Amino acid sequence: MRTRKFLAAATLILASVGIVYSHEGLKSAPIQATDKSKRPSPAAHAEYQFGDGKTVIVDYSSPRMKGRTIFGGAVVPYGQIWRAGANEATTFVTNTDLTVGGKAVPAGSYTIFVIPNKDKWTLIIQKKTAEWGVPYPGEASELLRTDMKVSTLSSPLENFTIGFDKTAGGCTMHMDWETKRASVDIAEGAK
Repeated sequence: MRTRKFLAAATLILASVGIVYSHEGLKSAPIQATDKSKRPSPAAHAEYQFGDGKTVIVDYSSPRMKGRTIFGGAVVPYGQIWRAGANEATTFVTNTDLTVGGKAVPAGSYTIFVIPNKDKWTLIIQKKTAEWGVPYPGEASELLRTDMKVSTLSSPLENFTIGFDKTAGGCTMHMDWETKRASVDIAEGAK
């Protein structure tokens, strides 16, 4: 009886301090906070509403520059697929059919990735959802790839930001960070 009480107490103590086993042996690990705002790359949200009330919503994690060279360096190398943010894959959800960069995107839930280069970026819309941002899910689950225009910001931007600007034909989605802006035109209705 005494042994059972001791084992129950020991189990409770070990569980409460979050002991985990790793290849290096036993280590204590802090219990992960579920509050995404406490992350070094906090959750962020961008939304555009068309005239008929239909929307495009992007949820992502916003990494910080922290004095680092971002594009073309170790953080986001040119020519390699990047998750367009941090942590979980960046989501792209629309409740209306769209044309993104001239290509049809049916209403639905997707994830987005980009391939940054110095003068041109490629936006990738993935059909696979609910995954972490790395590793890349692969070309087999891609809906499309389309070009993004690249321009230079007037001053460095510390926080990676995704936003929408209204245009005559719909909106432009832009991704801004460091000194770069990559943008793509979005219109309601598929071509």
